[in-house]
Amino acid sequence: MPVDLQALSARLIHLILDTVFVVDRDNQIVFVTDACEDLLGYRAEELIGTTITDYMHPEDLAASLASIVRVMEGKPHVDFRNRYIRKDGGVVYILWSAHWVEEEGVRIGVARDVTALREAEEELRFLAHHDPLTGLTNRSLFYDRLDLAIHSAHRYQNHLALLFLDINDFKVINDVHGHAVGDRVLCTIARRLEGCVRETDTVARMGGDEFIVLLTDIQVEGAVSRKVEHIQSAMDEPLGAEFGGIIPSCSIGVACYPADGEDADTLLSRADGEMYRVKRKRGKGHS
Repeated sequence: MPVDLQALSARLIHLILDTVFVVDRDNQIVFVTDACEDLLGYRAEELIGTTITDYMHPEDLAASLASIVRVMEGKPHVDFRNRYIRKDGGVVYILWSAHWVEEEGVRIGVARDVTALREAEEELRFLAHHDPLTGLTNRSLFYDRLDLAIHSAHRYQNHLALLFLDINDFKVINDVHGHAVGDRVLCTIARRLEGCVRETDTVARMGGDEFIVLLTDIQVEGAVSRKVEHIQSAMDEPLGAEFGGIIPSCSIGVACYPADGEDADTLLSRADGEMYRVKRKRGKGHS
């Protein structure tokens, strides 16, 4: 018995894990495979006869329309990415391969869900520039921001400050309460520091129990000293019963641009040195 290849093809296309769309000149969907329900949450019969651009994320619409023009001009697009809005309101990232069939007047597109890949890429980008424990800016990204801030301060004759912060007696916390509690203390300190600064400022973990805060665009005299007092007050708050009654404290060294230096290395060295001076002074006061 001869095989009906046409009937077989009609069945096979619905077994493809990616979603196949056939769209006419007016962007109306004339055919879509059953995989669309996993992709967008709509059944095929709900999509056929509707306009495909209605499902595109508004922020991606202009780029998507430009891609459509390119495809209809006979230039296949095999690596275009955009976002679509699912039936449940969620967002899905799609990788497209599309081709225009002039004799039929339709555009054939194969859509692959790359949401998980996109999320993995975003996580890798985040980890490349952030401390994995606290989620704060890491040393590498901090140096980049500091260089940009110094360049901007020089250009616009503004002021900035570095606050180098070290948690006092952190080794004792680790020794007495364990490293797991120590890590939670670091995360709590990180959140407190973020709560003390503006969105335009940067809080970074330099390593161990050392943090640094970059304060930019300082306009008012005394703003830095008030910020240090604010941070000291926030740091001195007890951590709560779940931390075993730990009351943290910190030593903060300050360096201001341009008074204490006009380049990153000088400012960092000055802030670090000031922090150790404050720590030594505190140690004498507690002896």
